[in-house]
Amino acid sequence: MSNDAGPVVLFGGGGFLGRVLAQDLLKQGHSVRIAQRNPKQAYAIRLGRLGQVQFVSCDIDDADKVARVLDGASAAVNLVGILKGDMKATHVIGAGNVAEAAARVGVGALVHVSALGADPDSASAYGATKGEGEAAVRAAFPGATIMRPSLIFGQDDQFTNRFADMISTACSLPLVHVVPVVRGATRFQPVHVNDVARTIAMAATDPVRFGGQTYELGGPDILSMRVILEWLAQEIGRAPSFMPLPDPLAKLTAALTGWAPGAPITLDQFKMLLVDNVVSGANGFEAFGIRPAPMAAIAPAWLTRYRRHGRFAKPASA
Repeated sequence: MSNDAGPVVLFGGGGFLGRVLAQDLLKQGHSVRIAQRNPKQAYAIRLGRLGQVQFVSCDIDDADKVARVLDGASAAVNLVGILKGDMKATHVIGAGNVAEAAARVGVGALVHVSALGADPDSASAYGATKGEGEAAVRAAFPGATIMRPSLIFGQDDQFTNRFADMISTACSLPLVHVVPVVRGATRFQPVHVNDVARTIAMAATDPVRFGGQTYELGGPDILSMRVILEWLAQEIGRAPSFMPLPDPLAKLTAALTGWAPGAPITLDQFKMLLVDNVVSGANGFEAFGIRPAPMAAIAPAWLTRYRRHGRFAKPASA
């Protein structure tokens, strides 16, 4: 795709992955149009040349507005996803709106960001609606590229930071330094946000090569939840006692507290943890010529904030 073509529209471009993707596209010289329910969330994106970035307000639930946002676009990427709320409206209806509008206005490429475990028959609403969303996208825009990443980590993530903060907080309490572990044996393939963004950028700008395909994206290491927590604790110099929660108790806790702001886990997230989050076949990164980075090589750079003495402390058991 020529850099002189219309802008690449990023629905949800102000989010964690979207901000990195936007910077990647800008560095390549592409124009980017950020479509966000609240455009202020995207203002952290470092601007390129004059006129290279546009910000528009858009909710993908609104089919007419989606079509207007795509006017003149060369490619579109749907990054929108939620863990709470009306998932069907966002993951199915919204995804269908984007795909239908992209096909109608003649957008050259569409990348739909789904998730590992997307399956209409999933026990979790997240997995089920993500699977239904993929079907809606394929029906409306057969040439779309679908990306299914595992847990995405990066400096501003809600993954390593959340658990590191939980461990640090527990170890700051008097006497008892206990961290509960839900589904500690469940396995993940944590994947770096930069690597995921690179694949999306390549797919959005080269639909002839990548269009119509579904790619599962996993990092180089397969790690259980328990191993991830133990590694984080060691990296930030903490030594908590990890307490596995039996499934019935974990499920009950999620059901009773999952609705509250800042709750550790929702019932739907508990259901997601019943299944491993790893690629089912060949790692999709191979098709893009990308060697994904391991979490242990990158995450320590921002985990220093959770150590007792910040970046001056050495990672060691405390």
